Amino acid sequence: MMQFPAVTAPDAEAARAARARQDTLIKPPGSLGRLEELAAWVASCQGRCPPQPFERTRVVVFAGDHGVAAAGVSAYPPAVTAQMVAGIEAGGAAINALAQVAGATVRVADLAVDAEPVAGALAAHRVRRGSGDITTGDALTEEQTLAALQAGRDIADEEVDRGADLLVIGDMGIGNTTAATVLIAAVVDAEPVAAVGRGTGIDDAGWIRKTAAIRDALFRAERVRTDPVGLLRTAGGADLAAMAGFCAQGALRRTPLLLDGVASTAAALVAERLAPGARRWWQAGHRSPEPAHRLAVADLGLEPVLDLGLRLGEGTGAALAVPVLRAAVAALSSMATFTEAGVCGPVRRP
Repeated sequence: MMQFPAVTAPDAEAARAARARQDTLIKPPGSLGRLEELAAWVASCQGRCPPQPFERTRVVVFAGDHGVAAAGVSAYPPAVTAQMVAGIEAGGAAINALAQVAGATVRVADLAVDAEPVAGALAAHRVRRGSGDITTGDALTEEQTLAALQAGRDIADEEVDRGADLLVIGDMGIGNTTAATVLIAAVVDAEPVAAVGRGTGIDDAGWIRKTAAIRDALFRAERVRTDPVGLLRTAGGADLAAMAGFCAQGALRRTPLLLDGVASTAAALVAERLAPGARRWWQAGHRSPEPAHRLAVADLGLEPVLDLGLRLGEGTGAALAVPVLRAAVAALSSMATFTEAGVCGPVRRP
């Protein structure tokens, strides 16, 4: 069992100061809605009020293939994973376009792509070539599970050490929503039909195949439901295990993190079991149409920032939430107070 240190909570006093400052700004109290609470969260993560603008937002996309894809659970063939990794590296994917809008840079990490590894930083933390078929066997060995968790922790450390002050987590892997749904259903004790979604856009026959695969994998995972490392080994994959390590380590490094869709949130659900309290350092960037995602964010007690019907992955929904966070910080730090602007405050009636 990998041991994680105790997670330090964000600064509650900075959050209180942020909420108090909101009431002094030239606007009716609470009129900026969710932005006000997001600004308080950023202030608590930074331990200062007003918070500083983000200077280095980093998107990390964790890539890996899953043996369960052979069961026809996706609308796309497994070869797409390696092709899309190349597309992201070349700068032509959706996450590249949206990260540019967000003022973020993008990194891809190959944890278990089912292709020959590419030399260089892309495969520096690679664990294996494709994770196992979770309907018939374990996704990983014990050693590989621990290696993937450590890889995620190392990647978080690398990014924070290089100055990242906001982390955005993304995923790329055909079949990963199936494994992610198994993880979520196991943790929250949900039936497959309550958790399974359409993923990349499968038809009814694909949905039936996916539901059957999740049912079989859940049966295998039942004995390790309360063991987060065992669950990742049995029903996860190297990419999902690395994402769990990344989410936990980001919290341990006191760095705010935006979750994306069902894959990253499944990993975060397990990370919270590995490092209790880590969720206080996270926000859900968006709400995915996947039923399992709704179950996971509810269990984590998170309210998604956006709800745009996105189901792409790659970190796209989380990247779109970055400008919202930037706006929240700007409003809190840049707006004038009633006193500074010479504006009358609300009338206080007896």
